[in-house]
Amino acid sequence: MTITRSAFCIAAVALTIHGPFTLTAQTSSPTWTGATLQQLQQIEQTALHDDYAYRQAAHLTDNIGPRLAGSPQAAGAVAYVAEELRKVGLEVRLEKVTVPHWVRGEELAELVSYPGQVPDTRQKIVVTALASIDAATPPGGITAEVVVVNNFSELTAMPREKVQGKIVVFNERFDQSMAAAGLALEAYGQAVAYREDGRTAAARQGAVAALVRSAGGAEFRLPHTGETGYDPKLPGIPAGAITAEDAELLARLLEQGPVRVHLILTPKLLPEVESYNVIADLRGSLHPEQVIVVSGHLDSWDLGTGALDDAAGVAVAMETAQILKQLKLQPDRTIRVVAWMAEEIGIFGGRAYAKQHAAEMGNHFAAIETDLGAIRSASMCVAMQPR
Repeated sequence: MTITRSAFCIAAVALTIHGPFTLTAQTSSPTWTGATLQQLQQIEQTALHDDYAYRQAAHLTDNIGPRLAGSPQAAGAVAYVAEELRKVGLEVRLEKVTVPHWVRGEELAELVSYPGQVPDTRQKIVVTALASIDAATPPGGITAEVVVVNNFSELTAMPREKVQGKIVVFNERFDQSMAAAGLALEAYGQAVAYREDGRTAAARQGAVAALVRSAGGAEFRLPHTGETGYDPKLPGIPAGAITAEDAELLARLLEQGPVRVHLILTPKLLPEVESYNVIADLRGSLHPEQVIVVSGHLDSWDLGTGALDDAAGVAVAMETAQILKQLKLQPDRTIRVVAWMAEEIGIFGGRAYAKQHAAEMGNHFAAIETDLGAIRSASMCVAMQPR
């Protein structure tokens, strides 16, 4: 699948390059020369049969593993990608990015009081912390009743005294019908809003913690991590994600009577760490100052190996340059491969690049980032041509 995405992204780059990929604009609609079409087909076929992108993604996921910003694995990934791009023959440099260093800590949640409870028993709730500046419980945790809501409107409609001192559970279900209709991103956006803004909404109502149903369509009792919002004017309550199955369990039990949960989440924000964006140029022959960016982000969350988010995108960007070099196709404009750092925790790499290259931003002719998995749909890789 990654190889299919490579073919599309390389072709998208080709659409923005003059020179070997010649556009003849005789009318308002450009026409392709026979040589250009032949080169595009050559690029496509090479990408479809080359395993370079797969091998790069495999190394990032299998050999390096999770690449949380600020971690040793993230630093190792920077060194690895830089060296691999040097082997391709690109001009490689590392550009500094100062990143937060967030660590997960202890995670525990369990039902300690609920209707029908067998004496001297507890039930485990699968939980993972959501990343924020100040989202930890005391070391021994907190124990409180839960209140389950399906959406923000239900929460804001509740009197504050019914929420104060409790753990709010957002049980917003992932819209499977939207996903089946090809609107998976829209469905994900609706669900992930509770991960991003649920903690703030719960704190505003006086809650002592917020738990959100994991954003996503898969229900294998696996929680989905990510960032959560922060409002310095509100108490910094702990926040976590629980599985779809456990959110439904809490909702069912609460219909029968009061439910109390013991929660321990002890993430920490350590001192900032110096990291890097990996920048690698295949310099253009006629307009080297004009830049076409192909990119993916190198960091990942720590609960998996970041295969689709976003080792695949980095590998696609790397293979873009590798295939052009392999086929000895020299672009007029500079192709710039970028492996961004710290996208997941606040787009720190992208912001640093924008600041560092502000004076030359007018020469950025186009930009492509692959960050939606390595599926066959070419529309998931977006090319932007500002002028």
